[in-house]
Amino acid sequence: MTADTAWHKSACILCENNCGIQIQTDGRRFAKIRGDKEHVATAGYTCNKALRLDHYQNGGARLTSPLRRETDGSFTPIDWDTAIREIAARLKTVRDTHGGESIFFYGGGGQGNHLGGAYSGALLRALGARYRSNPLAQEKTGEGFVDAHLTGGHTTGDFARAEVSLFLGKNPWQSHGVPRARTVLKDIAKDPARTMIVIDPVRTETADLADIHLQVKPGTDAWCLAGILGVLVQEDLLDHAFLTTHTTGAETVIEQLRTMDVARCAQTCGVDEDLLRRTARTIGTASSVSTYEDLGVQQGPNSTLVSYLNKLTWLLTGNFAKPGAMQPHSWIAPLARYSTRPHRTPVTGARMPGGLVPCNVIAEEILTDHPDRFRAVIIESSNPAHSLADSAAFAQALAALDLVVVIDIALTETGRQADYVLPAASQFEKWEATFFTFEFPHNTFHLRAPVLDPLPGTLPEPEIYARLIRELQAVPRSRLTLLHAAALLGRTPYKLAFAALAAVDKSTFAMAPYLLYETLGPTLPDGARSAAVLWALAQRIAKEYPTAMRRAGHPSADALFNAMLGGRSGITFTEDEYADAWNYVSHPGHRIPLPIPELLGLLADLDTTPAVHTSDDFPIVLAAGQRRAFTANTIFRDHTWRKRDQQGTLRVSPHDAERLGLSDGALAQITTSRGTAQAVVEIDARLQPGHAALPNGFGLDLPTKDGATDRVGVALNTLTDLTWRDPIAGTPWHKHVPARIEPLPS
Repeated sequence: MTADTAWHKSACILCENNCGIQIQTDGRRFAKIRGDKEHVATAGYTCNKALRLDHYQNGGARLTSPLRRETDGSFTPIDWDTAIREIAARLKTVRDTHGGESIFFYGGGGQGNHLGGAYSGALLRALGARYRSNPLAQEKTGEGFVDAHLTGGHTTGDFARAEVSLFLGKNPWQSHGVPRARTVLKDIAKDPARTMIVIDPVRTETADLADIHLQVKPGTDAWCLAGILGVLVQEDLLDHAFLTTHTTGAETVIEQLRTMDVARCAQTCGVDEDLLRRTARTIGTASSVSTYEDLGVQQGPNSTLVSYLNKLTWLLTGNFAKPGAMQPHSWIAPLARYSTRPHRTPVTGARMPGGLVPCNVIAEEILTDHPDRFRAVIIESSNPAHSLADSAAFAQALAALDLVVVIDIALTETGRQADYVLPAASQFEKWEATFFTFEFPHNTFHLRAPVLDPLPGTLPEPEIYARLIRELQAVPRSRLTLLHAAALLGRTPYKLAFAALAAVDKSTFAMAPYLLYETLGPTLPDGARSAAVLWALAQRIAKEYPTAMRRAGHPSADALFNAMLGGRSGITFTEDEYADAWNYVSHPGHRIPLPIPELLGLLADLDTTPAVHTSDDFPIVLAAGQRRAFTANTIFRDHTWRKRDQQGTLRVSPHDAERLGLSDGALAQITTSRGTAQAVVEIDARLQPGHAALPNGFGLDLPTKDGATDRVGVALNTLTDLTWRDPIAGTPWHKHVPARIEPLPS
């Protein structure tokens, strides 16, 4: 093979920041990877993980043919035409027998694989399917529930300019999330005029840089934040002008916080009361405050309440819609529905914040004789049999379904339980993008061109969905013929024809991604057919954010679409001014309604809410899924990418090691209410007594040369319990698992 000296622009796919990268190839291998200095958002920044992406592209065993499960449980390779024909027939049978609502969809994303998921909706609408979920529903839906009630949408922190930056259950040094995270953290740390606050039971790398570390007892973040809010109110560190002008119901919230027992809150969360008060005063007197909450609290006790209390810290102090504070933002495409009236699931009646079925109820929606239970599932770019709580229960649920279809690049733990597995092209073998567009005032988007041709036998997800829709005959040929002819005449005739078709047939919008793919897609340059859906999104942006779009240099929707197609290092698609932030607040008068009665009720009940969930049988709180220097999401189906911590150690405090008889480098057994596992012990003084941690990204069953599988590290969800979940959003307690740890004989 001959090395390619050209640098191909793309992006990292391991976290929401999707840092711009450049890749040199040697055949199908990534010979060199570096940051893209021209990237519109990250300007050459990358972490160490992005530089290991050849282990995603070439490190695991790829699928190159559709697979069908036979009655004996084995898989048979079949051709694409057979796979599409059989799957479409079985989906029609489920739909016609039980209704389209019984077909469930999971996934359609990952950290950088959103473009394919944009086309899944057309297939689901063709089938009459209504229910879907994805990994956000075990992470961010509690925060989304709060956002819907307060600002009406997602908010982001301006950490590059904030006087005070607060990280809550978040270690950006390892998990990023903040653009150019390590650079920003170091800039904050070395500026004496700025303050970094970390609330975390672990002394993380970010806490090392912080001015204030509130090392709370695991699971007590709600008491910590309630204490801070109590000080803000009782010492009148509020922005009354902001509250009067921009909010409603503030006095209801203030009155409840006025009686907050700050001393008791400090005692419960294990933080010195004077330090808690100093933290509140730092927040209350700052010119600007930004906060970031993440899985450390969003996958623990009281998570939706914690999100509410976090947002009250910056709302009561007026830290919204100004430099260095919290901001709303535009979207290329919203990732969830921000509604104060979420739908309910058909069997358990669980709330669906963001329009997503909570991951912890999926098994319960299947393992029942209820007539409205889910009967079939399509799973794309996700591995829920490994990533969702209580793997055994989820496996049982998959086995109970009439049909399971998995779309992925490899035979995952979920794929091994499917009826059909369809091989997708990798994220570097197709046109791809992420809809993680979270920035303000300059919001950016990056359409990535393929670095390599698709591996023979694989297809991009949009083509897979298109083939299924064709087989279902869900769209009359006459519509496609009309739109295809219009597309050949140019974008303006195409827009007119599309609008005319939509005026006479409302289903045009429902099937728009498919129509665009089949008709506009073939006219796009460089084989960018999968980018056709972005044309419709550009029309939406021009309608919803016309001034911000033009300010960013795009005089029309068509100009924006052309910029997307040609912007190899990404583009700025909207440019706002701070006053524009209020236009994103969707409530009457663009005012923020502060009281959320249900959450104020939970706040009032904190005095009687258990702060400790361990027991004599399970005395340790296990954080199942700690981010470390060499952990990432499980699209790395290759153990060899890690330079350190190759076994995925169980970290325990020196106190617990001595008390339990654990030795550094020795094996220990972890037991929870749901299962047991073994791991190598690492004694770590960053953990407090009673707290232990296992890393994310381990426990995959990877194929060996002899046809068996090999597992390195702990598959965390053999230990977690799906019944331990937030009462509002249903999010799991992955970061707070009561466990017992015992030494094993050497």
